[in-house]
Amino acid sequence: MAYPLPLAELMAPFERRILHPWMNRNVRPISDPGQVYPALLHTTAPRLAYLHVPFCANHCLFCGFYRNKSNEEAMTDYTDRLIDEIVQDGARAGMQGAPVEAVFFGGGTPSALSAQDLNRILRALREHLPLTPDCEITIEGRVAGFDDERIDACIEGGANRFSIGIQTFDTALRRRMGRKASQEEAVDFLSRLVARQRAVIVCDLIYGLPAQTDEIWRRDVALCEEIGLDGVDLYCLTLHAGSPLALSIDKGALPQAGDHELAQRRYREGGEILEAAGWTRISQAHWRRSAREGNRYNNATKTGADCLAFGAGAGGILAGYRFLLESDTEAYQARVAAGEKPLGGMLAPTPHHRVCGMVMEGLEEGSLDLRRLEQMVAPGFVAALEPLFSYWAAQGLVSRERGSLNLSVSGRYWYNNIAAQLFMLIGTYLDGPPPAAAAHPGGHPTGIPRPLPFSSKPQGHPHERSHHA
Repeated sequence: MAYPLPLAELMAPFERRILHPWMNRNVRPISDPGQVYPALLHTTAPRLAYLHVPFCANHCLFCGFYRNKSNEEAMTDYTDRLIDEIVQDGARAGMQGAPVEAVFFGGGTPSALSAQDLNRILRALREHLPLTPDCEITIEGRVAGFDDERIDACIEGGANRFSIGIQTFDTALRRRMGRKASQEEAVDFLSRLVARQRAVIVCDLIYGLPAQTDEIWRRDVALCEEIGLDGVDLYCLTLHAGSPLALSIDKGALPQAGDHELAQRRYREGGEILEAAGWTRISQAHWRRSAREGNRYNNATKTGADCLAFGAGAGGILAGYRFLLESDTEAYQARVAAGEKPLGGMLAPTPHHRVCGMVMEGLEEGSLDLRRLEQMVAPGFVAALEPLFSYWAAQGLVSRERGSLNLSVSGRYWYNNIAAQLFMLIGTYLDGPPPAAAAHPGGHPTGIPRPLPFSSKPQGHPHERSHHA
């Protein structure tokens, strides 16, 4: 049975960007995650693995995910327990049955760990998890403190991709955001990494920062080509309530962040600069200079791929079940020492998560296959959506071409909102309307997922990704 769709209430301009379209009101929390987790390991689909390092040298102004100040002794103790968790999970029934195609070290600041600890973790991963021969292994890092000894230890341990949090190269703006390294130091660091020719080198930039001018933004993007980076992420600033940056703006110490109109223009200009230099966009926020860069981990996580999780506060997903590990580092270490998988919470799969994954994959690429959508949902679904598609087209978000729905630059900027609406409509068409609920606090219509106090991604990211350095 096909249920009617509440399209009229969705035909309103988006007011606030949704960060986590997967988080749905209908998702059910699992009361005993420890009983469910072992059964989830008996799948054979390729997996990812995320490792969380919740230590930073300082609290960056825009970051809402700061946890612990770097401390050598504490980080070594944490590394010991992180390795124990890897070993324990590696011995679980079913763990060796699915290959791990990409690994991501996030945080926090993974490069804050010592060279020895970084190498120990990498060796433990290779010894105890079924990593594929060409497994993409990414280390997130910051310019300050990521010395040659640490880089050598990572490469020797098998790391083949470095993601460096830059946010902006402009020295004055970096200083205002709490960055330590100057533009010259950041450019020199990245240039030396590229010159090694031992790994893929990518960085991330943020548009919409307070006091960021058009000239600063264009120069930041152009530097990626001049340095010879393999890839770059262009992320929109997300202000987190209570973050140092939000408080500084509220007090008048910093100007307001860019609005949606400015942010969309910066997003468009950044892409145009890269594409004019021969770069290719391979996801909503990521551009690459050559096929050497695959961005395998980040692309797969957006579509709900299976992902193992290790470390305090890490999040993962298996067979559609999203889980979060104990976030308190002391409690995490005690539970691992007791031989326990330190699960902090788990959510049942989003209804119809497989078709939602297909939708997310298409939107990430910028084009949704409507024929496949119809096949995976039910006959008549695409026809029922036509009024909404027409509204989106009138808003400049999409265009139609044969059997596909193509996103414009503006559509890519709002793609998570589009995904959230499609997720809700898929569920409504197949299962009926969701229970009556109040309007979304961010201004979204009833039925659109609201952010929950639970990590929806296998990364501890303040925006679309984490930022360091």
